[in-house]
Amino acid sequence: MPNAEQMFSRPENDRRVMLAWERFQQDPSADPSGLRSLIDDSWRRCQFASVDPGQLQAPITISGGKLYQLRDQCAELLGASTPVMAQARTFLSETGTVMVLTDTHGTVLSMEGDPRTLGAAESVHLLAGANWSEGASGTNAIGTTLSVGQPVQIHSAEHYCEGIKRWSCSATVIRDSLDGTPLGSIDVSGLTGSYSRHTLALVVSTAARIESRLAQTELDLRYSLLEACVHLMNDQNSDGVILFDRRGRAIKANHQAAEMLIELERANIGLSGLRLPDIRITGDDQSLVLPQWAQRDHLEPVLVEGKQVGALLTMPNRQRTKSVFVSLPSMSIEDLDTSFERVVGVSAAIRSTVSRARQLAKSRVSVLLTGETGVGKEVFARGIHEAHSNPGAPFVALNCGSFSRELLSSELFGHAEGSFTGAKRGGMIGKIEAANGGTLFLDEIGEMPMDLQPNFLRVLEEGEVYRLGENKPRKVSFRLVAATHRDLRKEIRDGNFRMDLFYRIAVTSIHIPPLRERQEDIPLLFQHYVKQLSKQHGLGVKEVRPGVMNALQRYGWPGNVREFRNAVESMLLTAPGSVITEGDLPPELLHMAHVAAQPSAIDGDSHARDLTRLEAAEREALVDAMRQCLGNLTAVARHLGIAKSTVYLKLKRFGLESLVDELRAQSALS
Repeated sequence: MPNAEQMFSRPENDRRVMLAWERFQQDPSADPSGLRSLIDDSWRRCQFASVDPGQLQAPITISGGKLYQLRDQCAELLGASTPVMAQARTFLSETGTVMVLTDTHGTVLSMEGDPRTLGAAESVHLLAGANWSEGASGTNAIGTTLSVGQPVQIHSAEHYCEGIKRWSCSATVIRDSLDGTPLGSIDVSGLTGSYSRHTLALVVSTAARIESRLAQTELDLRYSLLEACVHLMNDQNSDGVILFDRRGRAIKANHQAAEMLIELERANIGLSGLRLPDIRITGDDQSLVLPQWAQRDHLEPVLVEGKQVGALLTMPNRQRTKSVFVSLPSMSIEDLDTSFERVVGVSAAIRSTVSRARQLAKSRVSVLLTGETGVGKEVFARGIHEAHSNPGAPFVALNCGSFSRELLSSELFGHAEGSFTGAKRGGMIGKIEAANGGTLFLDEIGEMPMDLQPNFLRVLEEGEVYRLGENKPRKVSFRLVAATHRDLRKEIRDGNFRMDLFYRIAVTSIHIPPLRERQEDIPLLFQHYVKQLSKQHGLGVKEVRPGVMNALQRYGWPGNVREFRNAVESMLLTAPGSVITEGDLPPELLHMAHVAAQPSAIDGDSHARDLTRLEAAEREALVDAMRQCLGNLTAVARHLGIAKSTVYLKLKRFGLESLVDELRAQSALS
């Protein structure tokens, strides 16, 4: 904590400070005598950042939808601050000051105080959406307190920018009570005549009250989180389980997890007890960076009353996992989970996805299914519906990308008779009404036109739907499962999807892995479709050559399970005899069987054989990058312009895991 001389301004030194400022503008190396070191340091930061000393106002960096989005991101800070700031309203009015709340970047979120001063504040852009960081507005209480992390008071001539020198302000940082992380700042500002040393005490006490409210909210959430997961933390669970709060801080682990972490630490992973890297859990965020030993599919949200309060990371027992893989060859279709019986697969990726879907099916919150085209999103939607719906409850599906804007509106909301040219006689019930009491599955929701999105959002929020051409609402209650292959966050940034609708439909999410990431499921999928399609087409049982399965497992399947099913059906229908051979493969797979018979000499590695030319070139580029970067996978990912997780997948795909250790060993010796 700085001493009083540094924290408080002295109005009696105003003239001396102004002369120092004028000297500084002419010569930054001039003697700073008469200045607090706090101010001298701040002016030098501003000069280094090329802040214009003649600037008259703070820049307004965000407004409209972006300001709404920022406030949404800071909702908890605003919620804790609003009642505290409101209680200070009388004091602020009598002293001619305003209270300002900002985020950690110095952007104003809200204001409270004397109406007359609010008008004057507007002239210097002390208003919502304006940026008062030092780099944007020079030395001022908000920007300087965020820069130094201490309570500060900036008066009159001490401001760096000319247009703000008739103001006096005091500010301090609002911090997270658990780890001290800055959450924003609180400031009290007024014209020069409002100066008082007590103003700094006011902002410090206000910040403490806000921090106290935030701490109580956090504790309440932690209690509900522990209560929801206490049954999973017992030592009878053979898997390791670690519980995280919503900001990614590990708060509890069972005995198995503690032992696994100790073992990982011996393997030089770099952990310290149960201190894990922060994992920020925010809805469906697929860009989470986890430790190498953790898998994204093993991280599940913990929901309490439909709101995410934390996350659970499962560390599978290695002995149990090993036994699952050993038994794979003898498994049959009948051995699969009957809750999601249409989902065929035994890979860790698909099992984890099914487990997550089954868990989320217990509640009626909206679910967003993400994944590439053809991965089976409707299969999962039906599984969620059937797992916990009443028998006979409707499941209504609609693809938002299959209709024009007018037809989609009619299909979704229904219409009254004569509401438009071509409207059905007697009107038509829409898919929303048809799903009443059951599940509405909206596939490719990212294709929904922007002007229809507010109407659908209103249905979700109010539980009422208006048919086109009618003024009387109809009550509806349904569970929404939406799906998309698009990155909806990017669509929001590009202005193609509403942020408020996204948060309403993505209460929680399930990412369905592409087929290329679960190749061990291909033999079982093949068996499933052969059995299903042979019965459908009245065909006898056919023998399959080993080369066929090899080609199926080497292919990338850009069309995923849908493309795989079509390929199996094609082979069954075109194979002339009772045996499916490599010659019966579709053209795009036929090359795989040919390459399998050709030797390859890339690095002399057996994993380099059976690759297409494109794959061989890809492997060679990966090897070159590995050598250039001496096995540093972060550098390899940056060099190739791909995600680090993709590097890991390609290392496994091409059998290059051992090369990492070799190159790192060489680097250590050099």
